[in-house]
Amino acid sequence: MNHHRLTTIFLTTLMALAVQAMMPPNIQAQSSHAESFQRPNIIYILADDMGFSDVGCYGSEIDTPNLNLLAEQGVRFTQFYNTGRCCPTRASLLSGLYPHQTGVGHMMEDRGYDGYRGELNRHCVTIAEALQSADYRCYMTGKWHVTKAVKAKTEAEKQNWPLQRGFDRYYGTITGAGSFFDPSSLVRDNTFVSPLNDPEYPESHWPGETYYYTDAIADQGSKFIREHHFQSGDQPFFMYVAFTAAHWPMHALPEDIEKYKGEYDAGYDAIRNARYERMIELGLIDADNTVNWPIPKKLKETEHWDWDKRNMEVYAAMIDSMDRGIGRMVESLKATGQFNNTLICFLQDNGGCAEAYGRGGKGTDRASKPPLSPLSADYIQPDALPKQTRDGYPIRRGKGAMAGPADTAIGYGIGWATVSNTPFREYKHWVHEGGISTPLIVSWPDGISRRGELERTPSHLIDLMATAVDISGAEYPTTYHEGQAISPMEGKSLIPAFQGKPIDREAIYWEHEGNRAVRVGDMKLVAKGKNGKWELYNIAKDRSEQNDLSSEMPEKQKELAALWDTYAERANVLPLSPKRKP
Repeated sequence: MNHHRLTTIFLTTLMALAVQAMMPPNIQAQSSHAESFQRPNIIYILADDMGFSDVGCYGSEIDTPNLNLLAEQGVRFTQFYNTGRCCPTRASLLSGLYPHQTGVGHMMEDRGYDGYRGELNRHCVTIAEALQSADYRCYMTGKWHVTKAVKAKTEAEKQNWPLQRGFDRYYGTITGAGSFFDPSSLVRDNTFVSPLNDPEYPESHWPGETYYYTDAIADQGSKFIREHHFQSGDQPFFMYVAFTAAHWPMHALPEDIEKYKGEYDAGYDAIRNARYERMIELGLIDADNTVNWPIPKKLKETEHWDWDKRNMEVYAAMIDSMDRGIGRMVESLKATGQFNNTLICFLQDNGGCAEAYGRGGKGTDRASKPPLSPLSADYIQPDALPKQTRDGYPIRRGKGAMAGPADTAIGYGIGWATVSNTPFREYKHWVHEGGISTPLIVSWPDGISRRGELERTPSHLIDLMATAVDISGAEYPTTYHEGQAISPMEGKSLIPAFQGKPIDREAIYWEHEGNRAVRVGDMKLVAKGKNGKWELYNIAKDRSEQNDLSSEMPEKQKELAALWDTYAERANVLPLSPKRKP
């Protein structure tokens, strides 16, 4: 280690000690673990639109050996939460704040209020910005989705792009969804690129014969890991990997789809029942506090069953491919001697997606010949739903259009989303357990002595910033962005939970589209829609949220509702679910 590096660590430690001395006791407690171990690399991996039971080690039949191995070598959380929707989750993960505090209380549009600007604001810092004070290099690959500027041309318009928010290198998509074969708003660092004209990821580097975004995200992650080791190995790094799998459209490579052919012939209920039993065997849930109700007939596809079965086969193939990509990144860590002292956290941005994307009307077969002119190699795809494929085929949607190829745009629908969310209520958008429950797989061989254990402490993705600050020795700023006041962290460091110790917190809060909730201990108050009535559940006894206790415990309902009201007032949640600004 060189003299400059030793000096930097010494000065950083002095600064951290000085800052801790000025912090309130609760903040000091979040910043007290960096001295007890060598500062690790940190990798946060976020999957897209997946349910609680979709990973093998959380009950799924889908083949995820690499995630399973990380779980065997570390800890799985059974009560970890997201925000119930993609971009609010990303804003919250990046900032350690509730999404409305960052300006991303809904999606990427300005609704006229500070909590709903649709843009990551300047009163928050990203993990990358916070870790600069601890001399971390910061990388990102994958989906950004916290800015409206998806077609930005000027530096001013790119003020909320990754490199302008603390990352040293970036490869991915600025927007929220798109083709896996021709991604919309694909960017390398600060420049738009096409999959076919990117010199840093030419066709010779693709794992197969076809560009596939899931592969590209993972391959860039592996590349950053190896480059960091050889170019900046005397510094620790933070990397944020944001896959778009398994978000619609259901796109996968033919060989991956073939692997799951016939896997779902038994139908929705049989797959859900098998997952439920497996989850009980794994200790993730208890039979006495969950209900595995039959899937209502109205949620099942009957007339086009072969088509919907195919949708789930493709969905499984997408997750399988993502797992292999994670395996390649882990192999890069091991090959460069960085694995043991790297904290890896895998989680998901919301529950299974019940949206009817591409499922209306009658679908068509693929044309025998491309009727449209092919696109040039340097064409930059602007559309989340392309008008055609690169080789000239129009996009097909509707029942009967078999998902998987680049010329389809289909979602897997509410029936399979119910399977994904086994055994919880509701879906993406809502804040019942099915919408907000996510796996959290944590691996850090040098920092966590537990192996293959379950951690039942309720936690939230706001805790990931606090954890990164804690173990890095970084200084979480009070001002940033040319003197702007920065909101204090909302989360708690997960280091105590990694060690099997409790985390002391008042409550965890949610709001999205009028769906709202608060959890204190085992008690959860939740409502569906801005006019929905409050429901009260004891999650320890009723995690499937079947027995509403609000009429039996009116004082507890009133107490938790008052807590939520106070949170909503201070966290820019109000007015509740405002209309789009004219």
